[in-house]
Amino acid sequence: MSEKLVMSVSPDFPPRGLPGWYIFNTWLQVQLGVPIRLELYDSFEKQREAITRDEVDIVYANPWDASALMREAGFKAVCAPLNRPDETLVAVSKESDWHKVEDLPTVLRIACTDEPEVNLVGNILLEPADIDMSAATVTMVDTHVQVVKALIQGRADVGYFLESAYEEFTSIIKRQLRVLLSSRIHIIRHVVLAGPRVSDELRETLLGKLLDMPNIDKGAGVLDSLALTGWEALTQEDAEFMIDLMDTLH
Repeated sequence: MSEKLVMSVSPDFPPRGLPGWYIFNTWLQVQLGVPIRLELYDSFEKQREAITRDEVDIVYANPWDASALMREAGFKAVCAPLNRPDETLVAVSKESDWHKVEDLPTVLRIACTDEPEVNLVGNILLEPADIDMSAATVTMVDTHVQVVKALIQGRADVGYFLESAYEEFTSIIKRQLRVLLSSRIHIIRHVVLAGPRVSDELRETLLGKLLDMPNIDKGAGVLDSLALTGWEALTQEDAEFMIDLMDTLH
């Protein structure tokens, strides 16, 4: 394929992970022998609009977007990161008096990003607190860093985080927060998907390169720049099971 492909990444990665995706994109072009442009978006909405316009061919997608891409846009599953499930974490400001979810007020102010799967699981984690979710005030922001700011500045009582994003925070940020709960579902995770313009042959080549990445030229170092250890194949059936699980939770 001579036409340049476009790759994008779910906007929930931490800012310091940005160089890693550019390194990965360069490595992938060399391995596939195909020109690929990395296109990053500063919000989920902008990325979804670009995908709707058929402007993205390969995407590292969060589970919720993966559902829509597979069922509505003709994307196919390729692989998922090894040992990297998408768990949700509920945190409060360290200055608050709340040490467990049962301590929280029943009328709550929640800060979160536009990640439906994270917010869905976050709501489930709060169920023991008997929160009146219909009366809750939800502040939707673009990044997890902005969720932190809302907590520290007292504009929100609790924040929902993708656990892997939270773990990338500096110790200075973490010292200002208190984690109340985190999920342990294990099945929900980000996935690599290939769009309709990616041929079956190229998709299989992509899968092979990613699975063997730790052993290929400079691959281990590129994985390290992404804070990943490797990839595992994801069948359509595996992806559909994950999607069905999210539907059930919803």
